[in-house]
Amino acid sequence: QVQLVESGGGLVQAGDSLRLSCAASGRTFSSLSMGWFRQAPGKEREFVAAITRSGGSTYYVDSVKGRFTISRDNAKNTMYLRMNSLKPEDTAVYYCAAKTRGYSGSYDPNDYGYWGQGTQVTVSS
Repeated sequence: QVQLVESGGGLVQAGDSLRLSCAASGRTFSSLSMGWFRQAPGKEREFVAAITRSGGSTYYVDSVKGRFTISRDNAKNTMYLRMNSLKPEDTAVYYCAAKTRGYSGSYDPNDYGYWGQGTQVTVSS
């Protein structure tokens, strides 16, 4: 099995930056494609970004392209999400997830079998 723990969330002002981290254990990290999702109050869970096992390919939802960067360090069993130029609409609980089925850049949360507990990101105007 896989255990995932997110960290790095917080309260920031619009235009600020944050880096989220996702530490993995319980399975060989490099064997898993990974993704970030977010969920705002009253909204459905939304795909944010994904990265393949080696980090060679990345995928982003249109609303974060050019602002967010997903990366991974397999030697440290850790995935990251650098978020720049944050906007109030980025406010959500952010979840890291490990993909267990589907295409490498899948937007479907059902393709991700392991999830962290989430970390809150709040962006004030």
